[in-house]
Amino acid sequence: MAHFFPKISPLAIAFFLTWTTQLAAQPVGLGFQVDGLAAYQGSASLSGGGNFSASRAFIRGGSLYNTGDGTSFGLSISLGQFDYDFSQTDNQPWTDIRDIRISFPVRARVSESAQLFISPQIRWDYQSGIDASDGRTYGVFAGLAWEVSSRLTIGPAFGVFSQLEEEGVDFFPALLVDWDINDRWNLNTGSGIGATRGPGLTLSYAMTDTINLSLAARSERIRFRLDDQDLAPDGVGEDKSIPVVLALDYSPNPGVSLNVFAGAEFDGRLTLDDENGNEISRQSYDTAPLVGFAFRFRF
Repeated sequence: MAHFFPKISPLAIAFFLTWTTQLAAQPVGLGFQVDGLAAYQGSASLSGGGNFSASRAFIRGGSLYNTGDGTSFGLSISLGQFDYDFSQTDNQPWTDIRDIRISFPVRARVSESAQLFISPQIRWDYQSGIDASDGRTYGVFAGLAWEVSSRLTIGPAFGVFSQLEEEGVDFFPALLVDWDINDRWNLNTGSGIGATRGPGLTLSYAMTDTINLSLAARSERIRFRLDDQDLAPDGVGEDKSIPVVLALDYSPNPGVSLNVFAGAEFDGRLTLDDENGNEISRQSYDTAPLVGFAFRFRF
């Protein structure tokens, strides 16, 4: 089964697998889960001048009802905060960003070996000081996975989400994988660092019955509504990167997981669009160190 590893954002694959595979493994009936994380991105130089650092914090709670016949459905709610610190006021595209998400994960068995997953979602991403409704988007993540063997579950998936100030929708394909390579090694597309949209992959090694070591990489992307001041009044900001992290997870029992991780964010980019969706600024940032802590409690 997939092992817990923290994210920051979208969110799609993270919520999709974490709440449908991990909670579904619980006994028949109603189960609850609370998880969260705190992460810090160290200083990184900006191509437009100066540098910036950022911190992230998320808390998520939810429940899932397992009918016992391969069907489960639930509710997940998360609250997040992105705090940015720019060294130059003339190159400060935004300040603090808030993130609220609600998802409704459903899992249904369609045959002895196949399961259908679907997770409608609503999220609000916006700069502190404006109405949350200004940053609302919505969409769905769905997939079909086959239990090829007792060790391998695999199948196609996709996400479709509305976009802030952009025509059309954001569509991305994904592959659902949960592969117990042997009794200690596992490869899966589980949750990432926070909860953003984008595919990711985690390779984990069970050092003992309670300690797990993992290496994860994913594409992170978050877009958010800006206030009516700063460099792009009423515009949209975007932070995109590829975090790669090494994590150590301690799970003294099936209901508790404590996790520390460290790594770096690669290929970082900050983008500013005006209120009409026209790009007015794009700047890359250097590889940035990333450290953090995460937890999960199930009951």
